[in-house]
Amino acid sequence: MSKKLTITAIKKRKGEKPLVMITAYDALFAKLLEPSADMILVGDSLNMSFAGRNDTISTTLEQMIYHTNAVCKGAPNSFVICDMPFGTYTCKEDALHNAIKVFQKTPADSVKIEGGTDKAEIIQHLTENGIAVCGHIGLLPQSVRSEGGYKVKGKSADEREQLLKDAKAVEEAGAFCMVIEGTKAEVAKEVAQSVTIPVIGIGAGADVDGQVLVFSDMLGFFEEFTPKFVKKYLEGATLVKKALQEYADEVVNRKFPTEEHIY
Repeated sequence: MSKKLTITAIKKRKGEKPLVMITAYDALFAKLLEPSADMILVGDSLNMSFAGRNDTISTTLEQMIYHTNAVCKGAPNSFVICDMPFGTYTCKEDALHNAIKVFQKTPADSVKIEGGTDKAEIIQHLTENGIAVCGHIGLLPQSVRSEGGYKVKGKSADEREQLLKDAKAVEEAGAFCMVIEGTKAEVAKEVAQSVTIPVIGIGAGADVDGQVLVFSDMLGFFEEFTPKFVKKYLEGATLVKKALQEYADEVVNRKFPTEEHIY
């Protein structure tokens, strides 16, 4: 049985061994993922891959609490991070109230907040009140509507400068690590080198302190669209469909159940 990482242990991995983060939304997959992952993120991406929505915006705090409890049940030895959904941390007071609710109603080890310099004050308020925070800079899925789509960051000198400021602000606010998403690889590398806490990439190149992927993307269950940064390690949808078709054929042809499956 693997030993659960602490925040101290996660910080010590900076510049040492890359961190492995993966998303999970239920106990079944969390149990399967636990032996290989350092951290499990209960991402608000569940609104898309689990609930079939077009973006993450309509995810509720109640949904996140429900799924976080399921993941913690399935992976009790994993460091679990719960995404704070859109609209739950628009001010310091609401952010603390909602983060406390997550900590009181789930065994989550941390919450995740999207934003850089604009959210530093909120992150600091949480960390000063006993809430562990994982930051998230670069492409911010919760801002997709205001930005008019998913746009790669770090393409201009201004964006590079802002990302460096965001990373420093998140670090100084007390976050123990941060995700950097959808960012030019050379800029993400520079960002990772500019701070002393681990920077976990998703669509941000290999020269960061770890990687995170959505499990349904990397296992090939989500068929509608595959982002450029996703590597499929399994053709999950094809395998499931094949198995289901075999089951359906056997039911129709009365080949299942056989004697070994009958009481």
